[in-house]
Amino acid sequence: MKNIAVIGAGTMGNGIAHTFAQFGYKVKLIDISEENLSRGIATITKNLDRMVAKEKISEEEKKQTLENITVYTSIEEGVEYAGLVVEAATENEKIKLDIFRELDEACPEETILASNTSSISITKIASVTKRPEKVIGMHFMNPVPIMKLVEIIRGYNTSDEVTETIMELSKNLKKVPTEVNDYPGFVANRILMPMLNEAIETLYNNVAGVEEIDTVMKLGMAHPMGPLQLADFIGLDVCLSILEVMYDGFKNPKYAPCPLLVNMVRAGKTGVKSGEGFYDYSQSKKAEKVAEQFI
Repeated sequence: MKNIAVIGAGTMGNGIAHTFAQFGYKVKLIDISEENLSRGIATITKNLDRMVAKEKISEEEKKQTLENITVYTSIEEGVEYAGLVVEAATENEKIKLDIFRELDEACPEETILASNTSSISITKIASVTKRPEKVIGMHFMNPVPIMKLVEIIRGYNTSDEVTETIMELSKNLKKVPTEVNDYPGFVANRILMPMLNEAIETLYNNVAGVEEIDTVMKLGMAHPMGPLQLADFIGLDVCLSILEVMYDGFKNPKYAPCPLLVNMVRAGKTGVKSGEGFYDYSQSKKAEKVAEQFI
């Protein structure tokens, strides 16, 4: 289990790769795009530099962390010796099912397959493989190198042995693994997403402005950032996708996405990554400042 493969070099994928590598695991970071891989390594390097500057790690630890990461554009090559694969692709059911079909064919029989999905059924993901007992959810929180929680989601067929292995592995990363059952949104997003959606509804209904809503929640509820800024940080497209999964899974109108959220995503305003969401990040260092709160 010292060889880990991570699928996807985006925000979550590079954070997961960073974390495993920092704790001495050999990591194969896999993405179909060389540009995404280059961007992912650049992000890891920048975050390690911040940790060195804050004296959280040494320059030598930074060097070793980067040396522990190898990049691949081929799943078959990247997972050849993996004891664990963590999929961190975009939150899209079809994409994830296709990836798990490919992983099941390419990986050794003993390899555990984990998904970082924040809402999609682990049981459904496992159903497209020939090893459902070895499929599990590892829902890391963003930013991965700093946040302690890992939601461990058991599918209907996930074995006790695999669950125990992943719980211990998470502890080796100095995380706090918490086991939850396989229902849409699990625990974190089942509670968080309706709150973010309600904040968007509050803006949509003109109860208050963006900064006013976030100020109330930061100062009144002691949240580290307001819900609208948090939605920007997560990605409005990701928030929409999770709400749609929950709405489809529960058929409960309380999970229906706010029309404002739907329209913003349609317009390409998805938050920090697009340069604009509820806040404008294009002409400022706001996105960088958000990240620096944590790393």
